[in-house]
Amino acid sequence: MHPRGDPPPPAAGHALRPEDGTGDERTVDADPVAQFGRWYARAAEVVAAPEAMAVATADPAGVPSVRMVLLKSWDADGFVFYTNYDGRKSHDLTTNPRAALLFYWEPLGRQVRVEGPVTRTSDDESDAYFATRGVASRIGAYASHQSRRIDDRAALDEQVARCSAEFGDGAVPRPPWWGGWRVRPRALEFWQQGVDRLHDRVRYEADGDGWTVHRLQP
Repeated sequence: MHPRGDPPPPAAGHALRPEDGTGDERTVDADPVAQFGRWYARAAEVVAAPEAMAVATADPAGVPSVRMVLLKSWDADGFVFYTNYDGRKSHDLTTNPRAALLFYWEPLGRQVRVEGPVTRTSDDESDAYFATRGVASRIGAYASHQSRRIDDRAALDEQVARCSAEFGDGAVPRPPWWGGWRVRPRALEFWQQGVDRLHDRVRYEADGDGWTVHRLQP
């Protein structure tokens, strides 16, 4: 609810332009990665963090878990994000190597879903990305034992201070327990909000060396 007198927030899709079109299986690009690139570029015009995405995983028992991360790169080989290999998401991906991604770009009324198996990025690729992070962020990768319990914030700050002192002004290399995951898409869905909840849904499914494209009912 909004206090009396305050205007309601803009409706989802308010930034959509006529030339943006709709989700139409007859006119989308035959390559879903190229289609993603177009939608991503448009989202970058109106969304502060178009790279923000939900990553869903499941453990061997099928218990699901989801969290927000940042997309760092994508191409025909997959969608890449980086994390601690000792955290819950990496434990899930190691034992059950499949993931689902979701991007939601509210001003455009658009979602993109990605599903597929995962692999770790190479050491060289992880090293190259890690080197672009600020020194404090690199030190944080050593100080934080992701997903493990800790007494309080003061204890975390103490771990950061200790690691900062150890590295001093020297180089901060990538720790071996930190790196990237690549989601290799086997299916992608492009969702465009429609009136009266009659949304457009276009799904790509891997088929040999190419893709099949289908319209789904909302």
